[in-house]
Amino acid sequence: MTVNTLATAKRILTQLRHDHRTVALMVLMPSLLLVLLRYVFDSGQAFNRAAPALLGVFPFTIMFIVTSITTLRERLTATLERLMTMPIGRVEVLLGYALAFGLVAVVQVAVAATVALTWLGLEIAGSVWLLLVIAVLDALLGMALGLFASAFARTEFQAVQFMPAIVMPQVLLCGLFVPRDRMATVLNWISDALPLSYAVDALTRVTTSAEVDGTLVRNLVVIAGCALVALLLGAATLRRRTP
Repeated sequence: MTVNTLATAKRILTQLRHDHRTVALMVLMPSLLLVLLRYVFDSGQAFNRAAPALLGVFPFTIMFIVTSITTLRERLTATLERLMTMPIGRVEVLLGYALAFGLVAVVQVAVAATVALTWLGLEIAGSVWLLLVIAVLDALLGMALGLFASAFARTEFQAVQFMPAIVMPQVLLCGLFVPRDRMATVLNWISDALPLSYAVDALTRVTTSAEVDGTLVRNLVVIAGCALVALLLGAATLRRRTP
């Protein structure tokens, strides 16, 4: 962890601290959506089936939206361009963003999991800490994809438009609505190539079994690997000049 990375993270966190509405959106919205879901089902059993997957989907989606728009704003205001004129590497810049938003993701997931496990009565067979780790990795994945997607948008409206292209297919094919093994063969193949599928599968396994098997470890590696690849691709899109 370099000084440049820490300085970038500190700057982002300082900006977020003064943007109360964005902080509220990132930290509280997943919890509020889980509360809404609990009372929509009006059944603890139905909530226990759906909540684990949504504990990953909600942070993933919200972090993608907030990160892509925030990073795009920094691109449009030439903040990133000014940073790139300094003796700082592209990877250092992106790692700084990742560290700042990653800390927010930890708080976001911790609040949502606490609400789900206490107030809403979510029951899990596995480790609570492992559940938190998976959900945080999922939020970090959404953040990394948001950083990458911001490079291809020219306006905030365009950044939001990437949500149907990048987020919604993963939500529909991750096994949230229909088990993946019951999908059409082609859809199952596509689902296997989408990282959110592995996050939902990992969260479901933790809530239904206390065993940490090879499949669970593979899912964690895939989620972390996809987040890392998205960050590296995001670093490759940083330019010395803003187009």
